[in-house]
Order: sequence, then C-alpha cells, then structure tokens
Amino acid sequence: MRRIDEFWIELLPPAQKPPKVSRGWLFFYEWLDSVIGAILIIFLLFTFLYRPVGVDGASMVPTLEDGDWLAVSTLTFRPKTKDIVVITQPNDVHEPLIKRVIAVGGDTIDINFASHKVIVNGEVLNEPYIAEKTSRKFDTDFPITIPRGYVFVMGDNRNQSKDSRASGIGLIDERYILGKAQFRFIPFGNFTIYSTDKK
Repeated sequence: MRRIDEFWIELLPPAQKPPKVSRGWLFFYEWLDSVIGAILIIFLLFTFLYRPVGVDGASMVPTLEDGDWLAVSTLTFRPKTKDIVVITQPNDVHEPLIKRVIAVGGDTIDINFASHKVIVNGEVLNEPYIAEKTSRKFDTDFPITIPRGYVFVMGDNRNQSKDSRASGIGLIDERYILGKAQFRFIPFGNFTIYSTDKK
C-alpha cells in the first residue's frame, strides 16, 4: 500500500516534486537519526541523572575491576548498608574512593580478625561479594559505634583495600559522598554490580 505522502507527491507538477532518494540513502538517514537520538538520550541521562566514574585499582574486586566505568546517581540519597558509593572526602591516598557501605550512623560494627567475621549490631554479615575473608586490620580498634551522619566503608577486596579500617581514611562524612553507583556501562553488557542476595 502506498503512503499518503507519496500519493500527494505524485500529484505535484514535475518542477515541484522533490528529488528521489535511493533506498541506501534512506537507510543511512534513518540509521543516523537513530544514532543521534540515542546519543541525545545518553547525554541527557549523564547530565541530569548520572555521572560517569571510572574505577582505578583493585580494591573492589571481584565486584568491580580496574578500568570499569560506572553510572553514579548524584541525586540526594541516604546511604544504606551494601550501597557502593563514590567518596570525595580528603584522605591520605589523595584521590576519590569507590567503596561499599558496611555500617551507617547509629550502627555498631565489630570485626573479628581471627574468625574473619564482620558483625554489625550483633549480626554477622552475609557477604557473598567479597574476594576473600577479612583478615587485614590496619589501625582502627573495634568495636566502634558510627556517629549519625557518617558511614563505615570497606572494599570488596578486603585484604587489598585501604578503607575505614585505616585512620588515614576513617569514617566517611555523608556530605562527602558524591553518589551511589547504580550500574556498570563499560564493559558493555556487564551491567550488574549488586548481588541478588537479600540478606
């Protein structure tokens, strides 16, 4: 069936008819229109909803690898246990950090480095996301109660991560949390960064 616009074009005098475009050019124009539309959507997403942040180092292995890129939501939120966050608080490694929230304000955290158990409010955490058992202590004495407005963070690669266990990083003031990592967009196709475990 002919399109209505094609029917009306046929009725025009020859001098007013638009030049015919080959099917190849039509396909190219449609493809270009789709690409430009996708780029605009991505631009709007990363302007108003997300900020791209690259992973540097191995402190979040196996969840995140060096060179991964994350979409970080910078909208106002309250950090929760197990959120992966980007931290801009000044520290002795002199760079932003990507870590996992282990305890929030009001929680009491204890780490038994002999049994490798992380205990929050008397309950041992189920941590399927870590690379290996927690055995590196640094210089923080446990147990500690987290003040309101602060969080305690650790990397998933527990024995290769400098985090809130070290006084050079310490507790994180929530005002220095840039945002929550929502998903990974590079490498493409491997978007998930959170365990499906609900505990």
